[in-house]
Amino acid sequence: MPLIVTPGHLSRLAEYYHQLGTMLTAGMTLVQALDQIQSSPPAGFLRLPTQRALESLRKGYTFTEAMARLGKWLPSFDLALLKSGELSGRLDTSCKLLAAYYSDRAQMARQVLSDLALPLFIVHAAIFLGAFPTFFLGGSLKQFLAQTLGVLAPFYLVFFVITWACQSRRGATWRAVIERLLHYVPILGKARRHLALARLARALDALLNAGVPISEAWSIAAEASASPAIERAVRSFPTRLQAGETPSDLLRKRGEFPPMFTNLYATGEISGTLDDALKRLFEYYQDDAARKMKALAEWTPRVIYLIIVIVLAVQIIGFWTNYYQPILGQ
Repeated sequence: MPLIVTPGHLSRLAEYYHQLGTMLTAGMTLVQALDQIQSSPPAGFLRLPTQRALESLRKGYTFTEAMARLGKWLPSFDLALLKSGELSGRLDTSCKLLAAYYSDRAQMARQVLSDLALPLFIVHAAIFLGAFPTFFLGGSLKQFLAQTLGVLAPFYLVFFVITWACQSRRGATWRAVIERLLHYVPILGKARRHLALARLARALDALLNAGVPISEAWSIAAEASASPAIERAVRSFPTRLQAGETPSDLLRKRGEFPPMFTNLYATGEISGTLDDALKRLFEYYQDDAARKMKALAEWTPRVIYLIIVIVLAVQIIGFWTNYYQPILGQ
């Protein structure tokens, strides 16, 4: 698996699940479908995991167990939906849900990167062009590299570490630290929280429809949300649910769940339409997170442009000040 998940990687995962779901709908057995995908996968990195999953299936493991045996190759969200599909006999539907989910994530990531491409190019150009006059007037190559790569390298390092730590396959400690830090970042922090709530609602809906006991469903769905804060909040749910409390009562006592989530869940619980409420919650938080990510992609270039203008103004003023100072001092 790559260190950082790219839009291309997400698109290939979407195609993988789409092919698997389509083959199962067409009447192929799971082993036949995986064998077909293994011989011609959407991407090379999918061949070995599919082969290992096939070996586990032939040894008598269930599909969910076979995929779990691959280690951290699949996020908990995928395993939760696959388990629900296997238990309910609707594995093809679960695969298609995952295909749509990864397709939406890939499209969102591409949009953000596309919106950021031009300002990032301008930032690089501004840094290199800003350092060029000093180098042209007799500066050393070492000084030029310090003014260019020396400025860019720390930003690349911070970006890589944050992106790496945010991946759902990373350790809980890493993700908890990053989640706390991003909580205070405007737009981005809220977008990440809403994505986690969307995953929670989708996993809960699938697991409950598959007949998984509600205490177990909440534990699995919390892990599938990929949010350490939600996992901590739900950790005590199984014991308290068995003691007679309802999920809506427990949600009201936790600050990790916004009123929108708590109220709609409680309404579905009381009216007996919990599956419909969870679908609405998924759609609401998924769409809201997408809108916030789009807003972030629109506003980030404007902030970058402002920073570029300020930096260039300082550099230009400093350059001409240094240039004319000897002349004016005579």
